[in-house]
Amino acid sequence: MAKHDIRNREDIEKLVHTFYGQIRQHPALGPIFNGIVTNWPEHLERLSDFWEMILFQTGPGKNKFNPLKAHKEVDMKIGQRLTQVHFGNWLELWFTTLDNLFYGRVADHAKEHARNMASILYLRIYESRDQ
Repeated sequence: MAKHDIRNREDIEKLVHTFYGQIRQHPALGPIFNGIVTNWPEHLERLSDFWEMILFQTGPGKNKFNPLKAHKEVDMKIGQRLTQVHFGNWLELWFTTLDNLFYGRVADHAKEHARNMASILYLRIYESRDQ
C-alpha cells in the first residue's frame, strides 16, 4: 500500500499505537514508559487526542494537556535521570515510524513539532531540577 499523508484520527491512532509499541520494546525507553504507564489503552487514547490537537487543531485534546508538567513528573519518578539521549531515542523512533507509515506535509509537521517539543521539554526539565 502506498504511503499517504496523515489525514484523520484513524491515521493518528495508527501512528501512536505503532510508535508506542516500539517504545515499549526499546532498551532505554521501554523500562521508563512501562514503569510509569499503568493503563496503556487510556495512555494511547490520550496521546492520540494530543496529536490530533497538534496536527489538526481539533478533537478532544484542545486545552487539556500540559506536556511539561507530565514530563517533569516522569523525571522526578525516575530520580531526575532523563537525558538528552532519551529524547534523542524518542525522536529517532518517532521519525522512523512516521517515515515508515506516512509521507507529506502533516507528517513533516509532526516531525517538526516533536523536534521542537523535545528540545524545549528537556531544557525546562533540566532547568527545574535540584542543582
